[in-house]
Amino acid sequence: MNSETESGRSVVSRVPRVLDVGVTVSAIVFWAIVLYWARTQGWGRVQYGVIFIGAILTVYALDQSRQAFEEGDRIDAAVLLPASIVLITASVYFALNFDRVYVQQQGYALEHEYMLARLIILSILYLTWREFGNLFLGLVGGVILYGMYGDAISGILGHGGMTELTLLQSLVTDLYGFYGSLTQLTAAWIAPFLLYAGLLFAYGAFDLILRVAIESANYIRSGVAQTAVLASTVIGSINGSYTANAAMTGSFTIPTMKDSGMAPHRAAAIEAVASTSGQVLPPVMGASAFVMASYLGVAYLNVVIAGLVPAAILVASIGIAVHYTAISDASSQEMNFTEFFDEQLTQREKFVEAVRFGVPFLVLVYYLGIAQYTVMTAAFWTIVSMILTGVFFPVVQRLLDDSASGAVSEFIAQFWNTVRGFRRGAIILAPIAIILAAVNGVVDIFSVTGVPNKIALLLIDLSGGVLLLAVLLAMLVCILMGIGMPTVAAYVIVAILIAPTLISDFSIPEITAHYTVFYAAILAGITPPVATAAVVTAGIAEANFWRVCGAAIKIAAPLFVLPIAFVYNPAMISMSFGLSTVIAGALVLLGAIAIIYGLNYPFRMRFGRRVVLRVALTVVGTVVMVYPGRFVKLAGIALFVGIFVMEKVMVRGMDLPFFQGVGQ
Repeated sequence: MNSETESGRSVVSRVPRVLDVGVTVSAIVFWAIVLYWARTQGWGRVQYGVIFIGAILTVYALDQSRQAFEEGDRIDAAVLLPASIVLITASVYFALNFDRVYVQQQGYALEHEYMLARLIILSILYLTWREFGNLFLGLVGGVILYGMYGDAISGILGHGGMTELTLLQSLVTDLYGFYGSLTQLTAAWIAPFLLYAGLLFAYGAFDLILRVAIESANYIRSGVAQTAVLASTVIGSINGSYTANAAMTGSFTIPTMKDSGMAPHRAAAIEAVASTSGQVLPPVMGASAFVMASYLGVAYLNVVIAGLVPAAILVASIGIAVHYTAISDASSQEMNFTEFFDEQLTQREKFVEAVRFGVPFLVLVYYLGIAQYTVMTAAFWTIVSMILTGVFFPVVQRLLDDSASGAVSEFIAQFWNTVRGFRRGAIILAPIAIILAAVNGVVDIFSVTGVPNKIALLLIDLSGGVLLLAVLLAMLVCILMGIGMPTVAAYVIVAILIAPTLISDFSIPEITAHYTVFYAAILAGITPPVATAAVVTAGIAEANFWRVCGAAIKIAAPLFVLPIAFVYNPAMISMSFGLSTVIAGALVLLGAIAIIYGLNYPFRMRFGRRVVLRVALTVVGTVVMVYPGRFVKLAGIALFVGIFVMEKVMVRGMDLPFFQGVGQ
């Protein structure tokens, strides 16, 4: 009996290892499918979307089952596997019967296909709950119930209701809904770039970023905090979830800031803001840039160009706010390089690493910006060049410095790094694919029931046709819709519900309206009472959640004004970058700096005067950011400059405390 028991335990202990190998193999097969399609587009886009869902869910099911077994959670694995198998089976079935289901049977389905559709909906609901919690489950489930029972609702939001079969056709069997445009966009545009991100991680690009950031701490007084900002914003731009980014980079940056002497709530606030603001940085913008380009029907590069000035304003103002926050604590803000890395890179090694990661990026810029190729083709050749430089640059370097045997061992090491990059990219992508499939279903029901038009009528009615009130109400809806969601999912919802109203009823340019709702949606990460990014960082820092939120809002205050500034200063968001864009952006940036200076600068004066000055500067900065008239902007800037200089002359004697060794 004991031998049988031990044998059973041995089999169970081997399950995670087998699943681990399965994750790697399935990830490689998945990316082979993605890269094949990006190069050849051998299937139609809808059919490819169906195949994509089945392939990525295979990776997800194996990976999550492995984690469940390792944690001893057999119940989770027992529910997860059937749900995943349903979706994988459905993808195989629809792919094999694509012409009949998609072409010949539009508007109806066979009985067993309706039964499969019911199982798919339940599986999607379970996976979204498992991955994103009760809030998102409530959204998706609530919209499904709204679609079916809208006839029971009185007033403007009521509708005729959808029968069960109509709902099943809309969400599944017509191959729209869960398999619709967002899923296809994820498969065609977003997926290859997340493979690129996975390879960057695997080859050590973010290690290089941290090295650069840590070395900069020797020259800037707020070096430790700025390191957190740099690392979190760069990584956050790619991974597409401010909550995940806060957990990943915060586990490193927050303890480092605390060790330097910074208060825990301020360290947590800086990380929460950096993780949230990284979602708007071009060229990836948390994967939202691709979706925005698709909605607007413009080239992806145009969306990136339009986002450069807003991103520059945000990064500059947050960098200044973080500096003031750091020096307010009188923390050391010095970093010992050897605490994080065993050895420093030589100048030649730094150059080689810069070229190693720079060449693929230049390939991307060339194919997208100069040659004007499609996103899929540009992504394909970027990935190919990343693999070539990622593997062979270290091999050639070892061959020059060492021996042939050393080069062989380096090649083997980089080969396995490539495999890890494929695996990591698939694991990062899987939750995004799941939530966008679910959001695609939500959008489809909204479209069928006419919700966007009803939201438009409500917004006009509540605002009384006043643009400022309409924008403020739109921002409120965007924040509520963005709670607990990855960036791209939040953007999709508000782009469907809010942006059309701003465009059609208030004559706001399309690109401006979409950037307005996009920036507003990410505010959910730091806006209480939910503030999911702040929740994560507060837990890591062991700090009070409300103090973290307060500090985060002070640091990111211009982010709450920027969506309004976009509407009243549309020149700053332009797909044709020119002098008017630079001037508009510069004026808004000065207003943002006035707000940051007012809220975060460590003034040396009595409490009452300090409060009055902070309020006055915040008001002046807000007016400068929002007001469209250039004369008022210049007057406000002049007032801010006057206060700035007077404070330096009267209190600090022109001491400008920024660089090490200067001032106090």
